[in-house]
Amino acid sequence: MNLAFDHTAETGPAVVCLPMFSMSRAATAAAFHPAFAGTGLREIYLDLPGHGDTPAHCPPTSQAVLDTVCAWLDHHLDTPALLAGGSYGAYLAAGIARQRPDLVRGLLLVCPGVTIARHSRNLPDDPPLEAPPGWLDAAPTELHPHLDAALGHRTPEVVATVLAALHSGGPGDPTFQQELQNGPDYALPDENTKVVFDSPVSVITGRQDRIVGYADQFHAMRHYPRGTYSMIDAAGHHLPYEQPALLRSLTQDWLRRSHI
Repeated sequence: MNLAFDHTAETGPAVVCLPMFSMSRAATAAAFHPAFAGTGLREIYLDLPGHGDTPAHCPPTSQAVLDTVCAWLDHHLDTPALLAGGSYGAYLAAGIARQRPDLVRGLLLVCPGVTIARHSRNLPDDPPLEAPPGWLDAAPTELHPHLDAALGHRTPEVVATVLAALHSGGPGDPTFQQELQNGPDYALPDENTKVVFDSPVSVITGRQDRIVGYADQFHAMRHYPRGTYSMIDAAGHHLPYEQPALLRSLTQDWLRRSHI
């Protein structure tokens, strides 16, 4: 249960934020802190096993990672927490709500993974939005395919923000991450379980997200009777860095519904 974490000084209810795959708690704070600033929440940002400054001290399976986060929540918090996450972090947060709903007060799922297997994802096939010439020039060549597929708001400024996030925080453990992502147990065993979570949920997706899409997320809303679904134009898989003002507005709505 030893996870590197940061937290803000506020004394309000806890919101625990989980990172995108391979990213650190510093990147997660850059994504979510602007949305929570001024709310009085105690923001907690975790590094998952093998991510950031947390050693890879569990098997390279999503269930083991989820169990480690649950053990941390059990040990550090006395009451159910709000959970927020992006992409893989949102996938884990939804899994925690299925398996340990006693730990979860509400879910904020931003560009969440719904199905791990890439071939099973329902991705948009529209052409990408226009971008100014040279918008990817500042990015390393090996990142061009990912950013081209991931970004809907395609400007040099957004690229710079995403690159800063990608390179922030601890180094992580690339070997563990590769074993996790390519291993047979990257998917949670209950990924397709039809479990209803009836606390406030906000699912926020990017219209141009060609990494996880937006259609699977809409279909998953049947599991969230108190859920709001939002699809944002000119936004992709790095939505918090692409559309921070809209993320803040939608987060405030979720907090109102959660009676925060």
